[in-house]
Amino acid sequence: MNFGFFDFNFYAILLAIGSILLELIVIIVVYSIVKSIGNKVITRVFSRAIERQGISLGRAKTLEKLTVNAFTYVLTFLLIVMVLENVFGVQTTAILAGAGVVGLAIGFGAQGLVSDVVTGFFLLLEKQVDVDDYVTTAGFSGIVEEVGLRTTKIRDFDGSLHYVPNREISKLSNHSRGNMLALVDIGVTYDKDIDEAVEVMQRACDELAEQEETIKEGPNVVAVQGLGASKVIRIIAKTENMQQRAVERKIRKAINAALEANGINIPFLDQIKLENNVE
Repeated sequence: MNFGFFDFNFYAILLAIGSILLELIVIIVVYSIVKSIGNKVITRVFSRAIERQGISLGRAKTLEKLTVNAFTYVLTFLLIVMVLENVFGVQTTAILAGAGVVGLAIGFGAQGLVSDVVTGFFLLLEKQVDVDDYVTTAGFSGIVEEVGLRTTKIRDFDGSLHYVPNREISKLSNHSRGNMLALVDIGVTYDKDIDEAVEVMQRACDELAEQEETIKEGPNVVAVQGLGASKVIRIIAKTENMQQRAVERKIRKAINAALEANGINIPFLDQIKLENNVE
């Protein structure tokens, strides 16, 4: 028996396709609503934890993003199960039962994934790193944006975002625990009295300390650090986390203005004067 093109029941086919699309749209809409509500609830819970339990902001952000990721994974898994069962009529129980055997077979090839999850768990358990910390690890330095189950995201100072698998974090330097050290070396010419230069610098540092709340201790002039083309005088200050570079710039600016006001030149300025005087 030959079937022609017009023998197909296009109305039934279109009706079936429309029904499938409608079910998919409903499931996706419900998924989006539940995800949005869940994310808001998680954010609110951690906001209250910061206020009531005194959890640090960085720690709260770390755990919040991890919880959101875990919630998204679970919700996505449920979405796939609902689509398979309700839309395509696939019995997922049989698939899940066989997943144990398949998982055992591929488990040997997923050792890296397991290592990522375990390492990430201990990073969080031991509080080695939090979001917004400045760290150096796996050859990268930058600000931690997220600590996930598989990867840790580090934003470099040039804007690059590095995705570091947790298993590669074998050594980690956290530069954001406790006060940081600002260190500035200033050169002074040999024809100037060292005691006068130190006094001028210290006075400028004391004035800066009164203006800058980020400076926790100092700045202190620790006399001559070295002798070379000039007498090198070192200034040291303790600052808030991540503020050491900004404080160093402000110290240099204040010291430069104070030295110029007192007629004390740094060697480079003397070199410029000599070059300008050459006929």
